[in-house]
Amino acid sequence: MPLAKTAADQRAIPISLLRPAAWAQFARTAPARLRNTAATVQFSAKAGQCLCLWDSQGRLERVVYGLGETGAMSVRGLPGRLPAGEYRIVEAPADFDDGQGALAWALGTYRFDRYKRESGEPPPRLAAGDGDDAAWTAVAKACAMARDMVNAPANDMGPSDIETIAAGLAKAHGAALSVTRGAALIEGYPAVHAVGRAATSKRAPRMIEMSWGKTNHPLIAVVGKGVVFDTGGLDLKPSAGMRWMKKDMGGAAHALALAQMIMASALPVRLCVLAPVVENAVAGDAMRPGDILASRKGLSIEVGNTDAEGRLVLADALTRAAELEPALTIDLATLTGAARVALGPDVVPFYTDDDGLAEDLAAASRAVEDPLWRMPMWAGYDPALDSDVADLKNDPDPWSQAGSVTAALFLKRFAPTGPWAHFDIFAWNARARPGWPQGAEAQAIRAVFAMLKARYR
Repeated sequence: MPLAKTAADQRAIPISLLRPAAWAQFARTAPARLRNTAATVQFSAKAGQCLCLWDSQGRLERVVYGLGETGAMSVRGLPGRLPAGEYRIVEAPADFDDGQGALAWALGTYRFDRYKRESGEPPPRLAAGDGDDAAWTAVAKACAMARDMVNAPANDMGPSDIETIAAGLAKAHGAALSVTRGAALIEGYPAVHAVGRAATSKRAPRMIEMSWGKTNHPLIAVVGKGVVFDTGGLDLKPSAGMRWMKKDMGGAAHALALAQMIMASALPVRLCVLAPVVENAVAGDAMRPGDILASRKGLSIEVGNTDAEGRLVLADALTRAAELEPALTIDLATLTGAARVALGPDVVPFYTDDDGLAEDLAAASRAVEDPLWRMPMWAGYDPALDSDVADLKNDPDPWSQAGSVTAALFLKRFAPTGPWAHFDIFAWNARARPGWPQGAEAQAIRAVFAMLKARYR
């Protein structure tokens, strides 16, 4: 963790965090050398601007960083602009949240260098003062775990690897873990089995269920899509579309990370995590376009496209969640490209019919700067899922067009009747920039966790 949990060392390089309105006053009392440097680089404390002042020996002497009109999370972009060393924040706006700032710094120093022979210089460290609340560390560690899982190649993040990670979490927090495989999977979760049956025996499909908490606490069900690699099945993806499909287990990674946040903070809830984990492979017994699958709920599903497999495994998992009668259900899935067309890679669309839940999520999203946007569960598109030969189909009619909306409507057929929210995450940074390296990204779970803390603390 790139934060030093010690009293701020006076030798650490000082950082001033400023908004534009405060810059003019700051500059008036700053040394001439700093003012001259700021004028040279046209520094005005806009969001992400970084002003570094070096001494005559070429050593970094102080840092001024622009927050713009943003919150503490903009600090995430700062460590990527700094050399290795230890730093301390000596000045910040009155409304600056120290815990969110520390979390932002931690998120901004994340690296995935597991497979590199040389990892380069260590990331810069932030000295945290005495009395700082370490609650942010659970969130930082959970987000790092999710990103590590998504970044890992499929050959090292198969179904058994996700099961091992879940087992480790369960052991660390005193949770119960059960895993359904083989014949029991065919009987209990037939859609999960159908999607994953073409994989090799070492990468066989399974349903992972983890339970934690006291029975008198409200039950929260968290469901995560765990497709460890998605070839598209017999409806094979083109090479460009398949390249990053190691990340298609991002929903399961996020579900486990959210569970870690909840358990590490001892939130007074009862938790059930459901992760259907499969590989959508190509083999002689792979599901075919036109097949009709059974589901745990008893609804028959016509497979129009084998590349719309995520909603099939989620259907069985959501049915299991409904059987538990949860007070709240959250599902997380890298489900549709249509979600990216609608909102791009950074903003996560979510779907719910519960206005109160939507308002709570929106408020949490703003509070922790984890961007979410409510999308309509538009019932007018529901007929696009009707099948001539089964109860429904997994590929909607082309007239409906709204692929992320129709995917949510498909899941709604299986979701619990109580409060439920579906998150269509991307879990990826497609472009590298300071604080956001190309690769895995943790999305939505900071906001969901903040919402849960507000509701159940």
